[in-house]
Amino acid sequence: MYKNTTNKLITGIALLFTVALLNAQQRTGNIVEYFGKEKVNEINEGELIHVFKKGLALQVPNFGFNSSSFPEDPVYDHFLMNDDLLVSEGDVFSVDYLGNEMIWEKVEVDSASTFSDRSLRSSYVYLEYKSNKEQIVLFEASGHSLVTINGMPHEGDHYDFGYNLIPTKLKKGTNVFVLKVGRFPRVRARILKPHQAVQFTTRDLTMPDLLKDENKVYDGGIRLINASENWVKDLKVSATVQGKTETVQVLNLPPLSVYKIPVKIPGVDATTDVDKEKVSLVLTDKKNNSVATQDIALNVKSKTKHHKKTFISKVDGSVQYYSVAPSTNSTDNQALFLSVHGASVEAVNQANAYKQKDWGNLIAPTNRRPFGFAWEDWGRLDALEVLEDATQIYSPDPQRIYLTGHSMGGHGTWYLGATYPDHFAAIAPCAGYPDLLAYRDSFKERMKDRIDPNDERFKRLFFEPTPTDVELMIARAGTPSRTLKLIRNYLHHGVYILHGEIDNVVPTFIARDMRSRLGKFHNDFTYYEYPDGTHWYGNHSVDWDPIFNFFKRRTIKKADDLKRIDFSTGSPGVSATSHYVTIHQQVIPFEVSNFTLEKSDSLVVTTDNVALISFDLKQLDGNVSKLVLDQQEFVLANNEKLYYGKDDQGKWNVVSKPSLEEKGPHRNGGFKDAFRNNVVFVYATKGSEKENQWYLNKARFDAETFWYKANGKVELIPDTEFSLSKYKDRNVVVYGNRDNNSAWKKLLGDAPIQVYNDKVVVDGRDLRGEQWGSYYITSRKDSDIASIGVVAATGEKGMKAIYENHYMVNGTTFPDVVIFDDTVLKYGTKGIKCTGFFGNDWSFKTGDFEWK
Repeated sequence: MYKNTTNKLITGIALLFTVALLNAQQRTGNIVEYFGKEKVNEINEGELIHVFKKGLALQVPNFGFNSSSFPEDPVYDHFLMNDDLLVSEGDVFSVDYLGNEMIWEKVEVDSASTFSDRSLRSSYVYLEYKSNKEQIVLFEASGHSLVTINGMPHEGDHYDFGYNLIPTKLKKGTNVFVLKVGRFPRVRARILKPHQAVQFTTRDLTMPDLLKDENKVYDGGIRLINASENWVKDLKVSATVQGKTETVQVLNLPPLSVYKIPVKIPGVDATTDVDKEKVSLVLTDKKNNSVATQDIALNVKSKTKHHKKTFISKVDGSVQYYSVAPSTNSTDNQALFLSVHGASVEAVNQANAYKQKDWGNLIAPTNRRPFGFAWEDWGRLDALEVLEDATQIYSPDPQRIYLTGHSMGGHGTWYLGATYPDHFAAIAPCAGYPDLLAYRDSFKERMKDRIDPNDERFKRLFFEPTPTDVELMIARAGTPSRTLKLIRNYLHHGVYILHGEIDNVVPTFIARDMRSRLGKFHNDFTYYEYPDGTHWYGNHSVDWDPIFNFFKRRTIKKADDLKRIDFSTGSPGVSATSHYVTIHQQVIPFEVSNFTLEKSDSLVVTTDNVALISFDLKQLDGNVSKLVLDQQEFVLANNEKLYYGKDDQGKWNVVSKPSLEEKGPHRNGGFKDAFRNNVVFVYATKGSEKENQWYLNKARFDAETFWYKANGKVELIPDTEFSLSKYKDRNVVVYGNRDNNSAWKKLLGDAPIQVYNDKVVVDGRDLRGEQWGSYYITSRKDSDIASIGVVAATGEKGMKAIYENHYMVNGTTFPDVVIFDDTVLKYGTKGIKCTGFFGNDWSFKTGDFEWK
């Protein structure tokens, strides 16, 4: 096995956090039933033709100061920039910071055909397969975060689900696979010959429970494999249950792809007395010929017991689910409890940890995966969508909405409670941490007593580089996630903090720190340490009676009853409103904006970093006659919504309702915001053969990643099929540049940044050469709501530089614009040339940018 010892310390550090987390979450209780249960080991999609049993491994030290948005990746840089690179045992890749040679060393599988060893952490595994002909296969691997196949990047399976199947065309001769080891120090890789070109796979279903006491059609999601080099079009999928059938059109399947498609599923009869019911799926072509079939079994339950519900997400049209612990009382106007789960926890097990209440319904969203987005980014959107769907179904008392969660869900409680404070009457973080980045850094602090401070490795680990202006701008895009900067938003509601006394996964000192911080200004919080409690000490780690008693005594105050509001946001595009006051635009984008309001017979408001604000006076009873806004006085007309904007001298004026063409809560950036609003990916076909191949693969790679990380479904089309009318009001991500993507001129003809072959033009400045890559977001001019994301390069080197899609990773931060060269793979943020935010009019001129 792999015996590299030069980086044992770094491996040990990385293990500290992961092992503690896994040990805690596997210890006890139904909430943590994941590991060892869900991994797919059976093969139903093809004939197994090869198991990788030998390979080479290279360990690369990883330190905390490596940017999460633009991490240094010299290994993939090496392979991407050298398409035909082959590696042999003993080859020296580089020299590490201690002067030790980094060597490719032999690695072999264990009895379970898995490369498994602690020293594989922070490693790459190199595999070769010699094919005697060109052929299309399915590459099935698990445990890796990423793989390049003959130089083309593809999404991995870093949570080790066993979900991944990548249709790929092998070339005759030696084919090279380079896998980046993921969350666990183990990797498995196999090659399958697909049973047929188009087929279902039951790996990673998203399905509802069929409820026998309601009569409805359900939404479900199943994946389709296209193991051919052709587009597969004009398909329909039918689902039959108890003789009833529902049929829907299927999105066109790109070549060599796996898509998760929505299906409609008929309900069951009220007289059904079985626990499971067969659903028969049939895929047919436009001539109604059968293409593929699949039977699945779904649970049959009562809506009065714990169950799953599904819905269609507005983010991407995908099917998502949430789990319910319904009230034992079926009346409307009850309470609603939003419970957000921890890392590795399925939403089903989150809800199952709670006994049913008699005064409210408990709902548990998925975060789009058991790991998901730490309840930020698309996890945040999932929580909001589930809250909206459940509100429509259960018609709760709008004054009695509550929020709780455990571990990563405890973080989600702190985060969502600070971001949307007027949504909840009270919050209860259990074993939670308020700030994701601070928590990631906390494990290093626990290493201080374990390493000699004079050791060079100690100095390396705790080295704090001074950030450049460019790096500070990148970090600023994460302000909406800096929960502690929004801490006074907790004044909106009661807070109950529950934490184990000896929790070593989320150390108890984090909860004590929050107790200290709240104690300086908050007058309605409770703190309780469970005696001898670890991270998880049974279902009462979340289903804790004192929490629900705390909830029962608190309601969301009505607008007229609020004498003071203190509200902060990092971006109006994430969170803009508290009760009847909305921050529409900022002076400095993605810095904290704040207002404080005192209400009597006047509204006295003080603001900071606010450029445009509105007051919806229709929510008040009409006894407020004057507004004092930053010491400027305005007479108020009741029952109106009034807007105030700052002029160039910083003076407030009454203004008209802002144009939707400008930035606002509806569309504000940064770059990640492009990947919502039923987004469609449009890739270039008008370039060279290599350009076309690369952009198709890049768009497909991003779609694979969004499926894996976000349980997503993204429509992928060539530029030749794009039209403004067909994809009206949808976000679009353009892959390619003005010279090779024919959709560019329709969408981006007058955009403030233009990318050509061999040139980027930005703010009147030309950046010449083939090495430039760029990510940016701008408004879609033919829509009041939609945005355009751009993933573009000036040539082959730039194309290789844009391969990373860390914009789909939770905790990463991306402003509106990032322009970089091909050194970004090797040197991270040092390769960034320009980054920043457009102005409120979406122009470069009024924006805030940093250049290197």
